[in-house]
Amino acid sequence: MLQWVAQHPAIVIFGMFILIAAVEAMRGLFRSPYATREDAPLETVITLLFGAVIYPGVLLLVGFFAQQYTPHLANSLSHLPVWAMILLLLICDDMTQYWWHRASHTPLLWPLHRAHHSTPHMGVRVVYRNNFFYYAMMPGIWISAYLVFLGLGPVFPWYVLIKTLVIFGAHSELRWDTFLYRWRWLHPLAWIIERTISTPATHFAHHAITQDDGIGHYKGNYGNLLFFWDVLFGTAKITRRYPPRVGLKDDLDHGPERWWVQLLYPIVKSQRRQSALARKVIIIE
Repeated sequence: MLQWVAQHPAIVIFGMFILIAAVEAMRGLFRSPYATREDAPLETVITLLFGAVIYPGVLLLVGFFAQQYTPHLANSLSHLPVWAMILLLLICDDMTQYWWHRASHTPLLWPLHRAHHSTPHMGVRVVYRNNFFYYAMMPGIWISAYLVFLGLGPVFPWYVLIKTLVIFGAHSELRWDTFLYRWRWLHPLAWIIERTISTPATHFAHHAITQDDGIGHYKGNYGNLLFFWDVLFGTAKITRRYPPRVGLKDDLDHGPERWWVQLLYPIVKSQRRQSALARKVIIIE
């Protein structure tokens, strides 16, 4: 069974996605009263593109060119103990993704990440909601692919599965962390967990429409698998509360961007003059 899981991580991830989405739907959490007609097409198309084109495409491209130009390095790290392989992946993938995410909240890269924050709702459906080029240029994916070539293949599927489960959980409207805050005797455990991995409370705060309520923190809480990076680099904010609204004030004031603009900027640009997806000089909304 474990061998089958390691050999078919994409199927397992798809199964996890469907299971969480089904539970959200059964509890009336999958559909949002704030959803717009732009949400479902954007979320569906980029999820399919990421899973079927971008991620496997990067793995194939890196594997091909690595074999062409550095064949002597194939499996050169396969002798490392499991803990060292995991540490390498955490640093080279998860930590670089933290910095990529943090950089995407600067004017230069914000248009490529704006689609993820334009969602007016949370849930597993928004996990992969991003601009195409945000993923295509993500350093961690390319570095991870090369690490697989170097010999981290046996550990990589398990790392991806655990990371994906944490990210699904951090976005899900199931809000699995609330039970940790309900009972005082669990607070020590909550203290450890919320400083180690991303949780719904900390990640929802990152998606908040405002920071003025003392809960929202869209200029921090960037961690994907490990929230520890936020703690380490001084961008963490933990309130154990959820923001009343998520999304972008710009979309609230002017209406949502068309889904294909959010997906394909800068190839396709917005017709809204005040939009970050239209201007050459970008201001974070």
